[in-house]
Amino acid sequence: MKGTSWCGSVVFLAAVVLLLVPAPGRAQQEPGPPPIAQQLVREGDFAIKLTSTLGLGAAQDEAEAESGLGRAGILPRNGWIADYPVTPDILGELQQSLGDAAAQGKLPLERAEALRRLDAASAELGLGIKPQTSASAGEVPRPEPVRDYPNPAIISDYYQDEGPPIVTYYAPPPDYYYLYGWIPYPFWSAGLWFPGYFILHDFHRSLRGHRGVAFVSNHFNDIRRHRVFRVDPVARFNGRTFAGIGVTGRRGFISTGVPRSQRTIFNAPRAQAAPGMRPLPGMRSSFRSSAAGGVLGPAVRAPAGTFAAPHRGGARTLAAPGGPGRTSFAPPGGAGRTGAPSGGRGGGALPRR
Repeated sequence: MKGTSWCGSVVFLAAVVLLLVPAPGRAQQEPGPPPIAQQLVREGDFAIKLTSTLGLGAAQDEAEAESGLGRAGILPRNGWIADYPVTPDILGELQQSLGDAAAQGKLPLERAEALRRLDAASAELGLGIKPQTSASAGEVPRPEPVRDYPNPAIISDYYQDEGPPIVTYYAPPPDYYYLYGWIPYPFWSAGLWFPGYFILHDFHRSLRGHRGVAFVSNHFNDIRRHRVFRVDPVARFNGRTFAGIGVTGRRGFISTGVPRSQRTIFNAPRAQAAPGMRPLPGMRSSFRSSAAGGVLGPAVRAPAGTFAAPHRGGARTLAAPGGPGRTSFAPPGGAGRTGAPSGGRGGGALPRR
């Protein structure tokens, strides 16, 4: 009897210890905010993955995948541009176009299944983005309790050590503000709601993936004509940019003047790197607008009536979806407010031509 009682006491104490001491695996699963530099996935790589995930066959290359998706009406608003990164607003545009294509019978899938596969492709590539849509609350991920906003000193050290990230969800240090455009597109990431994101005005960097070395870039070099074209991220969001693969109507898009430029410029292998490969801290881009329209300058101040990036601590705010347990995630400097570039490089749309 004594032996049985002693064994029962040991089991009881062991159970108490297991309950009080968190397991290593449990600690690793604790939700936290996204990293300072976001995962970069080229549109070309995403097109290949999405083609396979939707069961549309195996594309030989990214241009074939983009063309096939474009024929089905599955594409970002300005078409597929292979080297451009998949950002939250682009993923939202793909979600909309994919849902429409499925509803119109252009895919052998129901709409809900097609959207589920889009989420699966995004997750497998490490994007972890859920665009905020007008869908029912049941389709919106419920945020979990998270750690505090990253310390500004940690963010500043990252910029000093690693250089400015191409895409970040957090307000850049003041010395780097002029490098960034602010895209006010709300989305969810890691259970947190963000009112938008920051993206460099100019970027061209190499990436090493399972398909070898490639570039993520918003610069496209027409070597024959010695011209560089640039997709302005803020102008792209406002609907004034170049058209890529899959766009049927060219009205409203900026013309390069190069026949079939969506393939010959935006998707063809480049023999040399485009200028402006990586903006160095403290250095401003030397690109200027060309009278011929060949080179677009970084960002032009928005004309009246278009969205202007708010000043730090300004009054413009975006509210997170309401409801119990909903949590917004905004940079420091004001409750529920988000900072955006306010210097000479403030975001805005290119003037209509």
